[in-house]
Amino acid sequence: MDLCQGTKKMTPSKSVHVLVFDGFADWEPAHALAELRRSGKRSIRSVGFGRDPVTSMGGLRITPDVELAAVRPDDVELLILPGGDLWESAEYPRQELEELVVAVLAVSAPVAAICAATLALGRAGILDYRRHTSNMPNYLTTHAREYRGADHYVDELAVSDRHVITASGLGDVDFARAIFAELELFSSVDEQAWFDMFKHGRLPADVI
Repeated sequence: MDLCQGTKKMTPSKSVHVLVFDGFADWEPAHALAELRRSGKRSIRSVGFGRDPVTSMGGLRITPDVELAAVRPDDVELLILPGGDLWESAEYPRQELEELVVAVLAVSAPVAAICAATLALGRAGILDYRRHTSNMPNYLTTHAREYRGADHYVDELAVSDRHVITASGLGDVDFARAIFAELELFSSVDEQAWFDMFKHGRLPADVI
């Protein structure tokens, strides 16, 4: 099985940007990042609220490639927001992040948030008129008082709507698949084969 067959060509000047901060849930974007880099040949850039090194929930120490305030929306092919306890406290540079999210969506680049990172989109009003998901319906209403999108909540592990991808913290494989579909990384056949392998442990017949 050739997972590169039928993929959409990448834009050389753009990179996948992933936000990193102390305590970010490193496993949540891992499936997506690994395949984007391996099969999609994408460039990956880590984005920090500052330039100081951060430590993930799993203990990985990362020095951000770029500071949030310096990210240019036109350079973003995809913006990934991983989960982490930070989001529940709302103690992060909200204005800078929300301005970047709005600017990225304005140039039709997707934004993907998983687990607690969906709170950031809920606070920004991004989910008020889009189908979306999170850890559970009352998770958003409890932690994001600005959230007004309850009527558009979908009880699924991952949901895509108008360039916004959201996922439950239990749906990292589904999150990755939604990202692949948004970027047209795989053919539909290869996308399904990838999902069957990593979600259900089913190897395709041609590799057995």
